[in-house]
Amino acid sequence: MTTPPTPPSLELLAQRLRDAGFEVTLTIDNADRRSFSDAEKEREEKAEGRAEKFGGYAATAARNSESARRRSHEISERFAFGQPILVGHHSEGRARRDHARMDDAMRKSIGEHDRADHWTGRAQAAANYERFKKGPGRTLRRLDKLRADLRAVEKWQRGESAKGFFRSPAEPELEIEHQELTEEIEHWEAVIKDAEAEGFKVWSKADFTRGDFVLYRGTWYDVLRVNPKSVTIPHIHNGVGQRVVRAADNRHDGWTWTAPYDDVSGCKSADEMQQPPQAEAPGQQEQPKQSPPIKEPVPAAETCPTSHPSPWHAKAPRWALCQHAPEGRSTPATAPAERANGQDVMALVLITSKNSRRSRKRALWAMTRREAQAVCGDPRTSGRSYMLTWTDWPGVEGADWEWVPDNGSLDPVLSDLGITPRREWSAAPQAPAEAA
Repeated sequence: MTTPPTPPSLELLAQRLRDAGFEVTLTIDNADRRSFSDAEKEREEKAEGRAEKFGGYAATAARNSESARRRSHEISERFAFGQPILVGHHSEGRARRDHARMDDAMRKSIGEHDRADHWTGRAQAAANYERFKKGPGRTLRRLDKLRADLRAVEKWQRGESAKGFFRSPAEPELEIEHQELTEEIEHWEAVIKDAEAEGFKVWSKADFTRGDFVLYRGTWYDVLRVNPKSVTIPHIHNGVGQRVVRAADNRHDGWTWTAPYDDVSGCKSADEMQQPPQAEAPGQQEQPKQSPPIKEPVPAAETCPTSHPSPWHAKAPRWALCQHAPEGRSTPATAPAERANGQDVMALVLITSKNSRRSRKRALWAMTRREAQAVCGDPRTSGRSYMLTWTDWPGVEGADWEWVPDNGSLDPVLSDLGITPRREWSAAPQAPAEAA
């Protein structure tokens, strides 16, 4: 068996030890190594550990930021009514020290807040390691590269040229590279099989003919030519603001574009494209053929209060933002009929107070969205320590929000605006709207 060559770094280390008077013998055994699957599993576990560690850093920084902000606020209460520094008065020294302490605390709060944002981003990146690494489109592109590398190694082992140069078939590294590439390809092929079992469609040349339509990045394009790795379509500049782009719609002197199969989301025949679109329920889209629905994990509500990055699925193997309800359920888009009368749907007016950290929102009144906007937009409904806001998707009464007493202090505002509020909530489910 041919002895593998010694890496230059080890040779240099061994030579320095010999120069220092030590007797050194180098023995390299490349047979005893981890499989690629074991190494990838260890990388995923390390990523989970990093996510947990960075999450702890972010939580600590957030607590420090809040503590410093609260400390600055407590000091500022002394000057709440605009008390100036009385030069020459016995209180001048203390006032200046308080101003300096207040400034230092606020600067620390801002700095810790920035640190919290930094570590939150790092934690999110580490937590997404496995999800991004195993994205089907990305995995298919990785497999293409690995298979090309494996073909080059096999050519070198046969004494042929690959990638523009030769390597000696006797090199022991070629056998090791062949084993490593084979293991890695098997690992990622298993990932693709798991994705197919969950509904992901691996498109290929066999799925298309000239004249079909391909769904590429949200737009249907006429297929001009079918290639081994892609389909040729009219240039994507034609798709700006368009749902369907036909060959006759090419406005750019015959320019074309190629859509790789790993970035394709659906396929329809020309006859199917001629059929009128069926009526769709709110939030639904027409389903491309050969793209069965995939079961997606439901994100936790507190993971993202307004939107969350949805995982890849058969229709769109890319990341997209989608709105969801407070309980974490996917929320359908508002139907056109609902949008037309959106100002007449019921909304809940909430009151928020300074430094209030209640587990449930506090509700004052129920009224229409138009009335809620008018009330919350009135300058008399906000002060130094409180403000009003509204939502038409408050969640579950008792769990997410609760009624609080109305002391009548805002009755003049309601009277001036001609609004009679309610103290009961019975609105039908609808899409969440951003609070004013």
